[in-house]
Amino acid sequence: MNGRMILLALLALTLCLPVLAGAENAAESALYVKKVENLPEDFIFGMDVSSVLAEEASGVKYYGFDGKETDLFRILADNGINYIRVRIWNNPYDEAGNGFGGGNCDIRTAMEIGKRATACGMKLLADFHYSDFWADPGKQMVPRAWAGIDIDEKETALYEYTRDCMQQLKNAGVDVGMVQVGNETNGRMCGESDWQNIARLMDAGSRAVREVFPETMVAVHFANPENPDSYRFYAERLAQFEKDGLIQYDVFASSYYPFWHGTLDNLAEILTEISETYGKKVMVMETSYAYTGEDTDFSGNTISEGSEVSGYPFSSQGQADSVRDITDAVVNRTPAGIGVCYWEGAWITVGGNSREENQAMWEKYGSGWASSYAAAYDPDDAGQWYGGSAVDNQAFFDADGKALESLKVFRFMRTGNGKAPEPVQDASKESAAVEENADTTYNYVLDYSFEDGGNCWKVTDLKKASELYVEDKPADSLTGRKHLHFWSAAQDSVEFTAEQIITDLPEGKFSFRISIMGGDCGETDIYAYVKIDGKETARSEQIPITGWKNWKTGVIPEFDHPAGTKVTVGIYVKCQGTGNGAWGKIDDALLNSVQ
Repeated sequence: MNGRMILLALLALTLCLPVLAGAENAAESALYVKKVENLPEDFIFGMDVSSVLAEEASGVKYYGFDGKETDLFRILADNGINYIRVRIWNNPYDEAGNGFGGGNCDIRTAMEIGKRATACGMKLLADFHYSDFWADPGKQMVPRAWAGIDIDEKETALYEYTRDCMQQLKNAGVDVGMVQVGNETNGRMCGESDWQNIARLMDAGSRAVREVFPETMVAVHFANPENPDSYRFYAERLAQFEKDGLIQYDVFASSYYPFWHGTLDNLAEILTEISETYGKKVMVMETSYAYTGEDTDFSGNTISEGSEVSGYPFSSQGQADSVRDITDAVVNRTPAGIGVCYWEGAWITVGGNSREENQAMWEKYGSGWASSYAAAYDPDDAGQWYGGSAVDNQAFFDADGKALESLKVFRFMRTGNGKAPEPVQDASKESAAVEENADTTYNYVLDYSFEDGGNCWKVTDLKKASELYVEDKPADSLTGRKHLHFWSAAQDSVEFTAEQIITDLPEGKFSFRISIMGGDCGETDIYAYVKIDGKETARSEQIPITGWKNWKTGVIPEFDHPAGTKVTVGIYVKCQGTGNGAWGKIDDALLNSVQ
């Protein structure tokens, strides 16, 4: 261990004393977080900070909510993080000792990060890529030291390497809670594409982990849950190998980036299916979301303006909402779900006011996603497109290193915080729900959120959907516990109206709005409408239906109600479906006077 590592280890012990440096009283935060019900005490809230040592070497400092410089690990621990994830590459250096970038994450980096995490009461989640640089669904390159050897030799080499790394972590006093044997291994790993060989390598890694840390969980990790048949195939193949005595593992883990990986409905369904079929724990091993669309380090980001997932704006609140909803899906819709890990939540800009200044830091300290030296291993990708952080706009710290309000979401999910933001009166931007309040605006719709069972509503099924009823399911409701639910298995079998005749409505001008969310709907025709004496007089623009929790609102901003006439308000829904029919939820019908 060099002098710098010893010094940082001693600093970690001092800085990680439980002083709550990065936390503050919940009442002082404007961040709204709805409590996640049934959240286990031991639920894993992980944070990957693999780049942190390179960031700090490049001059990055981190600050708590009070504006004071504070150790990053202390800030994270104070805000509910209990696992720190770190990637481990075999040898991310060229022959001259120049780092490939991405934090230059070898076992020495993992040990230093692990010691600092342990000192702050957090466990380490070790992520073996079994590569000299990035391993993901697009590339699973064999480490240079293992190139050209046969599978028997590679299995032995991987076992010995993993065991040595685990022993180093144990000797350093690192509290290892979980180990991944491979990273996003979608049918390839460590240069192998034959599943028999992949299973042998996973088994070698698993055996090595358990010999040193018998109680530590072993995870396998895949990406692209939007392709559930692929997940079924991976899980089935692993189950077959388990029967043959290969690859004993505990956790089937998935990446889930909402801007790439489909709906939360699909994620929860496929992870539940795998856990129930094969008896495995499941978790989201990687996720993230942007707090801004702007780039801060003169190196392009993976997502930017125009990539927003409907319902989650690029803001600190939108970032927190995304994390909260993913957690709720894992806790309450995936019975064997044990955790969510956020990817690189502290990988912010380094340097200063130009790409050239930043580039010098990326090259010297490895604080960009790749340096030019990576060409020694990956000439076709990293060797050509090297640069800075691609996720600086998805961190929980701004470009100056100050913690964002959204970081508090991890502790607020246990208690809830604040009141829901006031609705934005622009239906094209986001859905709005105005609760009845006699002091502000009176809602003339009875049972407006179906809490009383929908008896005030007339629902007319025009094509005999498989399911069409008031459902009691808080996780799927915009307000309260209940909503109007529909689902149908066949294409072109969803068409219905839901309406209510309004009595005792005074003469005047009124607005009407109603909200819907759902999925698998294909071509749709959905709108809110108003009838006067049974004749339609106004309808909203088309209401899109774009996914779970992505509530959209149909708005009729103003209509006249003449004295002595009967008013009916409602919603028309027609969905072609996309192979498996269509589903959706309707909630919060609001009829208000226009002043």
